Amino acid sequence: MNAPIWMRERSSSLKRLLYFFDAGLTSAALILAIELYGVAWSRFYTILVASSFCVSVFVFDSYEVYRSMRNDDLLKEAVLIMRAWAVIVSVVVFALFSFGISRDFSRVTLYSWFLSAPLLLILGHILARSVFRSMAPGFVKLKSGVIVGHGDHGKHIAETIKNTPWLGIRILGFFDDQCRKSNGKRENRPILGKISDLPGYLAANSVDFVYIALSLDEQSKAVQILQTCRTLGCEIHLVPNLHTFKIFNTEMQRLGDNIVLSFNPRVRGKRYFDILFSLGALAITLPCTLVIALLVKLHDGGPVFYGHPRITSAGRRFKCLKFRTMCVDADRKLAALLARDPQARDEWERTFKLKNDPRVTKIGSFLRKTSLDELPQFINVLKGDMSVVGARPIVYKELCNYYKETSGLYCSVKPGITGPWQTSSRSDTEDYDERVRMDEEYILNCSFWGDLKIILKTTKCIFTGKGAY
Repeated sequence: MNAPIWMRERSSSLKRLLYFFDAGLTSAALILAIELYGVAWSRFYTILVASSFCVSVFVFDSYEVYRSMRNDDLLKEAVLIMRAWAVIVSVVVFALFSFGISRDFSRVTLYSWFLSAPLLLILGHILARSVFRSMAPGFVKLKSGVIVGHGDHGKHIAETIKNTPWLGIRILGFFDDQCRKSNGKRENRPILGKISDLPGYLAANSVDFVYIALSLDEQSKAVQILQTCRTLGCEIHLVPNLHTFKIFNTEMQRLGDNIVLSFNPRVRGKRYFDILFSLGALAITLPCTLVIALLVKLHDGGPVFYGHPRITSAGRRFKCLKFRTMCVDADRKLAALLARDPQARDEWERTFKLKNDPRVTKIGSFLRKTSLDELPQFINVLKGDMSVVGARPIVYKELCNYYKETSGLYCSVKPGITGPWQTSSRSDTEDYDERVRMDEEYILNCSFWGDLKIILKTTKCIFTGKGAY
């Protein structure tokens, strides 16, 4: 049984239909809110339902809210829906106040609509996904494709297409200069020939898509394919192998008409959170901060703050602020201690800290135990040198001696006031390789919800004083 053309997810007709479906859901959510609160219907509500429907179709089309169905990422799809809905709400609110008709609408009804519509849209998209998945296996694949490149990247593309059946694409096989031609009867996706055989194959067979998945040193072959195969009735897609660069924490950006990989991504959401959280933390702890500053100053008359050079993104150095917890001549005492005490020197070289540090003052010991000495680091966050959650702030010597090949990964993000090292076992971890591993794991898998979880764990560690000294 052949599927009708409108069943293909990539069909523009289907996407238009889905956008109208989404717009209908937004209108339905408004009508349900009106009925739920028993608001008398008026011509203003009729205008709002009709206009919101039209605006929704345009906005959903602009944001392509169904595009993430291609990679099976429901979270990204939900984010797109929320962004698009935020634009729609902004347009509605602006229109109501601009035309001076906001008083003609029930505020409770509007608030209910604003909150319920995105939830209804997300549920609608989940239903749409289920429908596509259930119907796709029952139909013959509508389009065929081949992949140029039989390496890991090419195989990854083939698996992605296989695991996304509603795309309606069947991979016939591979073309690669490094592999021998294989028997198609024995393999699901055989080697169809060398790259030079591709034009002849396309001329003799019906192929809809060609995916070029060559390594970076074979890009000249991609140019050759574009020159010889674009007139043979198939769509050609170049799929750059960007997975290799993911180990450096990359972000795709645009520079005019150019696509750029940034190895120091600026995550706006994280930066906004850092600023708001730091301002709130500084405001709440201001009385405590003033008391601590006074106690430190009265103890020995020395400076209140201590700035230690650390490494931030791109390998830049900055002064990591703390309340001073050591005596004024701490550096001189450390040099003398390490010179006469081999055991202390060995501990310092392994961990860059001393458990029984004679330089720490009485008030400093309390501040370290409660982590209150790190409160000034929220100033570093506001300045942009640190994040609330991140990898450990380290010195340049640590970066060179221990991070080595992962130093580039470390320098792709900002260090944090807290992080996985502080919340798992904090200073109890003496194995430096374990510290590096935790930092690497965090950088590669960091997320907003993961950061919130770390903040909650940090709060618990502060009250228990676990691992701090």
